[in-house]
Amino acid sequence: MSEKEPSERDGVSFGVIASAALVAVIVIAGLVVYFGHGSSSKPSANTADGTVPVTTSEPGVTGFASPEVDLFGRRVDIPNNAAGQPLPQDPAKQRKATDADWLTAAPRGTTEPHGWQRVYGASVPFSTSDGPARLEDGVAVGYAHTPQGAALAAAQITYRLNARPADRELYVREVRVPADQLTAYDQALADQRLPKQQPEKVTRYLVASDGFQIENYADDMAIVRLAVRGPVVDNHQWWAAVRLIMVWDSGDWRLKPSTSKTSQTENVDSLAGWTRW
Repeated sequence: MSEKEPSERDGVSFGVIASAALVAVIVIAGLVVYFGHGSSSKPSANTADGTVPVTTSEPGVTGFASPEVDLFGRRVDIPNNAAGQPLPQDPAKQRKATDADWLTAAPRGTTEPHGWQRVYGASVPFSTSDGPARLEDGVAVGYAHTPQGAALAAAQITYRLNARPADRELYVREVRVPADQLTAYDQALADQRLPKQQPEKVTRYLVASDGFQIENYADDMAIVRLAVRGPVVDNHQWWAAVRLIMVWDSGDWRLKPSTSKTSQTENVDSLAGWTRW
């Protein structure tokens, strides 16, 4: 990829790069470090026009509003429940460990209507085979114990946390962190350093990833990479690849932030060998 900075005229340059950077925040530094380091100011929860975004989750609310398109012109469905609308599941569609495409197949349903939904402003995938199966207190849960379930959980959890950093229910249930990091997170909440909801000028850049890779898989852990499209630079398309560690815990996939000192993101020039959603 060229070393030249992306042109502002691309329109999505800052946004897509910001999207990849936001995703990497949780993986590398953690929400608390990102929002607390080097700044004592409180993040704004207001949109550009000064209004606070409405993002309520009401139990029992179902159905969809009219679909929209994302920055790249791709369909994204708008659930009436801001927390999303899980789809009916057919476990018979899940891959088995004996299948040749066990690690490389895409979950079913993500290419169909309602397969990508705008949840709290972020685009996240819903399958008809590998989850999420349901909402519990506004948290998407019930992912299949499969590579596809791990990939879905990685995309769901990471994007939801980036859209709503102060969602403690989501953080406690879906992220496996040591006690000291949870204490730091609670302190950041008490200090009001984490926004409850990111404004639309941020969430609009949390676009669907183009594909995923299962780097390593076992019953208790999966190493997943997501590829987020970057802007075209010098007629060259590239992607930001984000590495996520998922652990199977208490009957579901959870995110385990990396403790590595090295970056968990890298740029890739091709999606050859990746699984398209």
